[in-house]
Amino acid sequence: MQIKFATYNIHKGVGLDRRRDPERIMAVLHELNADVVALQEADRRFGRREAVLSRSLLDEHHWRAAPVANRGDSLGWHGNALLVRPGIEVLDTARITISTIEPRGAVCARLRKDGREFVAMGMHLDLSGLARKRQIREVCTAAQAERAPCVLMGDLNEWSREAGAFRSFGKEWCVLAPGRSFPSRRPVAMLDRIVHSSEWGAAEMGVHHSALAARASDHLPAWACLEL
Repeated sequence: MQIKFATYNIHKGVGLDRRRDPERIMAVLHELNADVVALQEADRRFGRREAVLSRSLLDEHHWRAAPVANRGDSLGWHGNALLVRPGIEVLDTARITISTIEPRGAVCARLRKDGREFVAMGMHLDLSGLARKRQIREVCTAAQAERAPCVLMGDLNEWSREAGAFRSFGKEWCVLAPGRSFPSRRPVAMLDRIVHSSEWGAAEMGVHHSALAARASDHLPAWACLEL
């Protein structure tokens, strides 16, 4: 079974032209053509924390949002959301509390496709290196408790290619490097990563860099096709 996973920090829908344009984000997701997507900054930061992408807009484009929000107007938790395509069942979801300096969190969904269960987690980690290391260890502990093939995705805010906070994943996890994704116009850093447990194998990976994606957010989407 092959599934295309992606992670995308949508910057609250605000592009490099400073316009908030949810339809443009949906167009980038259409170009990306992934099966499971972890979004970061999917909700507005203040007030009612409203979702940038409305549920009617997601329905129109045939996406289902895993129910991870704890506010009625939000799509995610601390801005983290998980989207799945038709044909993938959402069996269960959870919010993962992690150590923070800034308001941060992670979300988890147990999914099923073609009778096979797996877990996807989305996260947006801290700007502090020490905090990132703790957060990674906490997310890995939560993932291992699921006892299923697992994929971790998100904006990890780690500028190092292989060292730094990535060492906190340990030998049980494979940290993929799809490519440079930040800043979107001229990317120099691989902040957006996909990490998988040993049950998965990586068939392909990359960063989606189109003219539309270069304007839609300050990050480009990173993706990987994984085989189970």
